[in-house]
This record gives sequence, structure tokens and C-alpha cells, in this order.
Amino acid sequence: MAGWLRSLLGALLLLEVAAALSFLHHRYEEMVQALFHVQSQCPYVTRIYSIGRSVEGRHLYVLEFSDYPGIHEPLEPEFKYVGNMHGNEVLGRELLLQLSEFLCEEYRRGNERITRLIHDTRIHIMPSMNPDGYEVAAKQGPDSNGYLTGRNNANGVDLNRNFPDLNTFMYYSGEISGPNHHIPLPNNWKSQVEPETLAVIQWISSYNFVLSANLHGGAVVANYPYDKSQDQRFRSHRRTVNTPTPDDKLFQKLAKTYSYAHSWMHRGWNCGDYFADGITNGASWYSLSKGMQDFNYLYTNCFEITLELSCNKFPPEEDLERQWMANREALVAFIEEVHQGIKGMVSDENNNGIAGAVISVQGISHDITSGDMGDYFRLLLPGTYTVTASAEGYQPQTVTTTVGPAAPSLVHFQLKPDVVRKPLERKASGTRTNNKAIPKKVVPRATRRGTQR
Repeated sequence: MAGWLRSLLGALLLLEVAAALSFLHHRYEEMVQALFHVQSQCPYVTRIYSIGRSVEGRHLYVLEFSDYPGIHEPLEPEFKYVGNMHGNEVLGRELLLQLSEFLCEEYRRGNERITRLIHDTRIHIMPSMNPDGYEVAAKQGPDSNGYLTGRNNANGVDLNRNFPDLNTFMYYSGEISGPNHHIPLPNNWKSQVEPETLAVIQWISSYNFVLSANLHGGAVVANYPYDKSQDQRFRSHRRTVNTPTPDDKLFQKLAKTYSYAHSWMHRGWNCGDYFADGITNGASWYSLSKGMQDFNYLYTNCFEITLELSCNKFPPEEDLERQWMANREALVAFIEEVHQGIKGMVSDENNNGIAGAVISVQGISHDITSGDMGDYFRLLLPGTYTVTASAEGYQPQTVTTTVGPAAPSLVHFQLKPDVVRKPLERKASGTRTNNKAIPKKVVPRATRRGTQR
């Protein structure tokens, strides 16, 4: 089925909209109340947890949707949305609160699409990664808010320039032939990041996220990795260099899923800029170092894009409802993209899951790994692929599989132990036959050669 037709059918399922939150800007206490209100309305499919605290001690709350909240179910992918990373870019924060309310209400009403989504996906929603910066911006309000007021955290640090720089390691280690997946962190990384960044890194290290988006403002475009240009020599001349990942075509498809489900992002002309199809490679737009989306791709199994959602970083309240209607279908459709490609279990001969098994796809130099239970999720475009699972102490297994345009293909791997054969030991006394020692000098030459094989 054509992509536009699927989007249209999906939108029709959401025509009857339940009563939403008030279209107001929510300060920290109001945001927390809104999250707990949703949790109280849908207690059996939601959970609220904190991944840590901001510089000023505010909780970084996450609202989870799942048919088994707090539990990872094998073969059920993990998805996340992160908003308000820049404190003064507030539309994403409000959209994620609206989305939370919407998912709860539609689930209660028996909406088939939303029910299936919550039952088949573990969804994590963090409305604000930078609550301290938001409070600074909100004190001035939409009308007088400066372009940078409240952007950074309470220590004055831009959180989207604060993650360990794994791009440089990838680009320049081994003459740009180093790994581009699961790159280890530098030894002193904790001393170089802010509390909010530390909390997010520990969060994404604890959950096997498959797909993600972080929501920003100041433009209208779906931005995909890499954000950092491979060639930094042109930065001072404002030159841009397209820097694709090995999954470039997949990332373009993910970005288009959002832009074409959005009311006007796909048109390209927004905020005085033009982006074909409403998408852009990050480095092709401008090079950004130590960003969150590149870090997700290089350090974890998660494929993340950045959604720029409004020309006005702090839009007036009267514009919030229009923005919600423009983004509602796109927010749901993007979550559904987590269900594509292949998934399965990697186990041993006794059907015990193997954690940390490496899943490699021939022709795409970016691997992912299995989770703690041995399940894995590899996003792929429709096509035929040769896939290999390998793990230390086991023989690798390779299969060929075809990926369709709808549900993910189920591909399981059962790995056999890698038995290391010890070489035959030579005995000084010679070779034994019928318990009698035969001196080496009487053993035929050809027989000795055969024994050595």
C-alpha cells in the first residue's frame, strides 16, 4: 500500500478526537500535574518514572505507555520522544503532553489503532529534558522571549552540544575506518557532561531503544544524522557537507514519514528556508558537534531524528491547538515506524537468550546488538538482506530474509557453541597402536604426514 494512502487511513482513524488538555503553556508544576493526571486516568497502561534531576533539582519525568508498564516484553520494541531539550523551544513540550492525553483517552475509548500501538510498543515520553531552562524562558513569556533566553540549562550549557563526541573518534580513528556503532565512551566522560545529559545517557544505556525523536523549535524540518560533518575544515566559511550514515536511505524514509504526515512540513518552504520534502541531513544544514541524535546512533541501538516544529520557539497559546492538529497524526505515525525491518531472538542450543549478540546486515556497515533477554530489533527498508548473528563463544549464523512494507519479519537465530579443537599432542615415545609403542623411525613417511593434519 502506498505510503500516502496508509497515512490517510491512519488519519481517518483519529478523526474523532477526545477532549484534550487545555491549550496552555505548562510550567513545571503544571506539567507534572498533567502527567500524573494521565497516569491516574489510564493506570493499567501507564507508569511515571524519573531518570534523574536537573541542575536545580527538578525531576526529569518520563511517562510510559505499555500493556505491561515497567516490564520489557521480548520482541516488543522500545520507543522514546524527548522534548524541550532547549528550554526556550517549548512547542515539543506541549505537544508531548497533548499526545500523552490523547493516547490515554483514545485507549479508553477503544480506538483500535491506538490500542494496538500501546499493546505492541513500549512508548516512553519525556516532555522536558531541560525544565530549568524552560522556567527561565517562561518568566519572560512568548511575547518578550529572547531567541536564546532559557535555551541552556542552569549552568549555561547547551545540552545538545554536551554529549561525548563519538563522531570525531569514528571519523578519524584508523583513517576514518573505525567503528560506527557502539563506540565506547572516553574514561572521563562523566566529568564532562551536565546532570541532565548524564541522566539521559544512563537512561538510554538501560533501555534497548529502537527508534526516537527529539523535538525542537526555530525551523520546520525533520533532521536526520549525521549532524556533525566529517570534514570540519569548511565550518569557518559556513560551508556545509552532506554527511550520511550507512542507514541514510532508512533515515530519509523515517524523516519523510513525519514530514508528510505533518500538515505543512513536507511543502519545504517554512520560516524563510527551503528543505526538499521537509527533511534534511543535519550536517548538510549546518554541522553540529556533540549532539544527542548522533550519540544515540553511535553509542546505542537507537535510530533518532530531530524534529524542528515551529518557526517561533515559544509560540503564543492561541497557536497551540493549530500546532497540535498539524502534528497529531505525524506523532502517531512516527511511533508506528518502530515496527519495520526484522526482529527476533538470539539464543543458544538450550533456548537461553544471548545478550549482546551482534546483528550485522551485509552491505550496511552499522551493527546493532541483542538486548538482555536476547531479543533484537533491526530497522530496515523493504528488500532482501543477508543477516548474520554472532556472539563471543558461539559460531556465527547467517540467513537471508525478505523485509516487506508492513510488519517486521521475524528472524530467529540459534547459535551453536564455538568448539575450539586442540592440536594433537606429539609423544616422544612414538605413536601407539594396540598398546604397543612403535618407534618413530619405523612409521612410514606418508603416515606421519597424515597424522599432522
